[in-house]
Amino acid sequence: MLAMQYNFSLPADYDMAIIRDRISRFGHLLDNCPQLLIKAYLYAQKGEHSGENLYAPFYLWNSSAGMSDFLTGDGFRGVSQAFGWPQVTHWLPWLTHFDRQRLAEATCATRQTLPIAPYSDLAALRRQQVDLSTLDCNAVASIVAFDPAAWQLVRLHLWRELPLTPEPGTQCYRVGHLSVPFDHTVPRVDSQT
Repeated sequence: MLAMQYNFSLPADYDMAIIRDRISRFGHLLDNCPQLLIKAYLYAQKGEHSGENLYAPFYLWNSSAGMSDFLTGDGFRGVSQAFGWPQVTHWLPWLTHFDRQRLAEATCATRQTLPIAPYSDLAALRRQQVDLSTLDCNAVASIVAFDPAAWQLVRLHLWRELPLTPEPGTQCYRVGHLSVPFDHTVPRVDSQT
C-alpha cells in the first residue's frame, strides 16, 4: 500500500465554492478506481481552522501500479491543468483503520506531519502509533504512515466532527467527498519477453 497527497495553496481571496463545486462534479469519478482503497477530497478554508485556503486530496492506494496509473492518467492531468503542477508526497502505511459503518459520516479530517528523530527505534515508534490510533475511537478512519526519505510520520484521521482542540501543528480540513472502492485486487504486471 501507499498513502499519497498533493496540496494546492490557493489565494486568500479564492472563492472556495469553486473547489466544492469541482468536488461535487468530479468526486464520483474515482468511486470505482482500480487499486484505490480510499480517496478523501480534502479542502480547507482560511480562517476556519486553517491559515490558508487549500485543496489537498489524500489517497490510499493498494499498489504502486494504481498510483502510477492515476498520476499518468486524465484525472491528474485535469487537476494539474486547473491548479498547477504539485509536489506529490507519498508514504508507506503502518496502520490503516476504517469504521466502514460510520465512514460515510466523515465531514472533516486532521493531518499531522511529524519528524522522526535520527536513529529512532522504528519498530517501537510503529507500535506506539498503532496504540495511539486505537485510542482515537471517535475517528471513523485512521491512516498512519512514514516517509523514509524525509524521515517523517504522517497521521490522517477522518472525523464526524473536528476535535475541540486539535493538537498543535495539525492541519484541519473539510471532507467534500469520499471515494471508497476498497479495491484489493492484484495489479496486472506488464512484461516483455
